[in-house]
Amino acid sequence: MKPHAKYRRAFYPGSFDPVTNGHVDVLAHACRLADHLIIAIGVHPGKIPLFSVSERSEMILSCCGAIALQAGTRVEVTTFGDLVIDAAHRAEASILIRGLRDGTDLDYEMQMAGMNQAMRPAIQTVFLPSSPMVRPITATLVRQIASMGGDVSKFVPEIVAQRLVKKFA
Repeated sequence: MKPHAKYRRAFYPGSFDPVTNGHVDVLAHACRLADHLIIAIGVHPGKIPLFSVSERSEMILSCCGAIALQAGTRVEVTTFGDLVIDAAHRAEASILIRGLRDGTDLDYEMQMAGMNQAMRPAIQTVFLPSSPMVRPITATLVRQIASMGGDVSKFVPEIVAQRLVKKFA
């Protein structure tokens, strides 16, 4: 018997400021689960990002477009400024993608998943563990290293490394 094919739309939220190899790793795993992956950039009035939304969108698509194409997954980038679960609902996603680096992430994400499930039971949170080589990477550390003139080329895609050098030149 042939399994029933179902269209799966996933929502992958984050600040992506900047997009790191860790983000790209999680995105590659998410593309194997979804037919349509919505990468959602969180926009919060109280936070001043290093890169604008348009810069982050461009970097995400440059870094991830080929991965999604190869997986046969449609990718789009959007923004949100409210609860992740409400934004995922508006996007008609049935899957909420969350990347995990370590146990600390798991503890926090489990609490969030429980609250999100209570608010929107139709949206399933899926945890994707980061590959070992990218687990220590955070956008915060990348920004700090780059701001002090450090080489971040091992932690971010090439286009992002170039943009960081320009940003802090």
